[in-house]
Amino acid sequence: MKNSTDKFLKKLTLILKKISSIQKDKIKLVAKKLSENYINGGIVYVFGTGHNHCIAEESLHRAGAFAGTMPILDQKIDFSHGVKKSSKYERNPKLAKDILKKYTFSKYDSIIVFSNSGVNQLSVEIAKLLKNKKIYVISVCSKLYSDSLNKNNNFKLYNYSDINIDNYSPIGDTLIDYNNFGITSSSTIAGIFILNSLWYQMALKLKRQIPFPFYKSSNLPKSKKHNKILEKKYAFINKQLK
Repeated sequence: MKNSTDKFLKKLTLILKKISSIQKDKIKLVAKKLSENYINGGIVYVFGTGHNHCIAEESLHRAGAFAGTMPILDQKIDFSHGVKKSSKYERNPKLAKDILKKYTFSKYDSIIVFSNSGVNQLSVEIAKLLKNKKIYVISVCSKLYSDSLNKNNNFKLYNYSDINIDNYSPIGDTLIDYNNFGITSSSTIAGIFILNSLWYQMALKLKRQIPFPFYKSSNLPKSKKHNKILEKKYAFINKQLK
């Protein structure tokens, strides 16, 4: 395959540009809501199963990331115990209550649920339960992919969110057809792009906040003092910062 890097870059860039142009108003709207909730003491939870679990992890104590974030992490839905088990668990909505009982939610909290297909039932149930609790729910999925898999709206993540941001990943999540196989995926890159786009918009709205609620790289000089202030602020509710 000649120029494979250029071909992948071209297709991926089209998706990122599409998100940036078509979903920008939604991203700004969500950032405004999350910023207002932060000022009122709210936390942004991030949830995803399987490879979307990586996006949840990306939100934790990351250089340049919003500090008032708590990923919902669980070994049942990452790959710690193998792909087969995690795939089974992400389709089991009964696990949602057990996962959520480890967290205490307030009316100013929000959750971003990443699910490329938008039909994995654990993610749908998480969104459904929290929406019923009046928690602000943001879903990130490919509407095209979701609608191609199941016509029953009761099984669509975006129907249990206050707002859905489309990641525009294609059906099957692969960008290049090669010998009748789809290769290279886009949803994780697109999801992290959306997450960081939200952080940037929030930074613009929270620029006068003291401390500025975004982490510095721990390798930079004089970063420890700033980061410790933020860690201390959130450590009492976020055990992952200990």
